[in-house]
Amino acid sequence: MPNIEWNLAAWSSGRDWSGEGEAWSAPWGSSEAQWFGMLYPRLHRWLPARSVMEIAPGYGRWTRFLVPNCAAFVGVDLSATAIQACQQSFAAAEHARFHRNDGLTLPPGGPFDLVFSFDSLVHAELEVFEAYVPQILANLAPGGVAFLHHSNLAALDPAMDNPHHRARSVSAVKLRQLVEASGGAVLVQEVISWGAIVQHDCMTLFGRQDSFPQSQPVLLDNPETWREARMIQQFQAPWNR
Repeated sequence: MPNIEWNLAAWSSGRDWSGEGEAWSAPWGSSEAQWFGMLYPRLHRWLPARSVMEIAPGYGRWTRFLVPNCAAFVGVDLSATAIQACQQSFAAAEHARFHRNDGLTLPPGGPFDLVFSFDSLVHAELEVFEAYVPQILANLAPGGVAFLHHSNLAALDPAMDNPHHRARSVSAVKLRQLVEASGGAVLVQEVISWGAIVQHDCMTLFGRQDSFPQSQPVLLDNPETWREARMIQQFQAPWNR
């Protein structure tokens, strides 16, 4: 189970950050290709934004695309190593601030138009979301949204292998229930595969219920994530030589 202690050990000074996380975008060709080919098409309605919070930015793989797209940016990470790296990398961005947290508490700030986390909270168990989701909703601006990438492993066979260290207590359904119980409204959930046919990940977009009172969640089943990645890698490469 990747609990808070596991995550702190996994992403701190013992981790080889020489590539700044770029290796995790290799199936798309690069983080730039993954951002513009996969993430930005799903987020473009919410960017640019006045204020953005990124949870678990690591060494800033996505931060470099978010910081230019907002007037105020807050990054929060459990790892002191990651925070120090981001502070150095984005020192010239006066509107960007970075905070180390305890894995359960978000720093004061906001309201935020976008709260973003990708390729990090897949390792967070349900207790983390039980702490984070109410705080996120309390700090969203009217009409603001959160985009979280998380595990869907709890929806699958509990005996299955878990080579990517996904949280076993989290699923799309459990997160949707938590958001709704906390006064939020889920707008979109897309269950995706990650390097396999098994769909053990999910991307959830949600906001405050009072901002989206008539919204009904759109539930997407996408087993073609890796095929999508290969196509992005294949067709973006000639344009970015």
